[in-house]
Amino acid sequence: MSTELPFRLCVGIMLFNAKGEIFVGERLDNPGAWQMPQGGIDENEDVEEAFFREMREEIGTDKARILKIHDKPLRYKLPPRLLGRLWDGKYGGQEQTWVAAQFTGTDADINIRAHNPPEFQAWRWVEPNRILDLIVPFKRDTYCEVIAAFRDLSGR
Repeated sequence: MSTELPFRLCVGIMLFNAKGEIFVGERLDNPGAWQMPQGGIDENEDVEEAFFREMREEIGTDKARILKIHDKPLRYKLPPRLLGRLWDGKYGGQEQTWVAAQFTGTDADINIRAHNPPEFQAWRWVEPNRILDLIVPFKRDTYCEVIAAFRDLSGR
């Protein structure tokens, strides 16, 4: 019998601004760790509903237009040091459905403190080729796949 923990179903968000830059936030619980918004898909919620809810929770707005939903879920495993510390120890990683979207608001619409507790302590727009320099190592393979899948949407 396997003791492997299941994967948490999740939506990941690659949000582009008008310049083709991508939104990233610095995690409040892990300074120096940047990521694109992401979060669990609730029971009875589809990917699009989860996308807009997570946007509201993590960046304080849902001003976006979905461009593309990646056709295959991507998985990453948590490193051993994080197992049992996240999601009440129920999951060994995440299975993410990634959504690319065009931000239709302005920077003034972004409020990373809108949700309690907030996820991010800082945010910025970055060029697609800079994201991998900011991301924690255990998510890099997933981010490489996401960037490749949505490269044509950045306009760069």
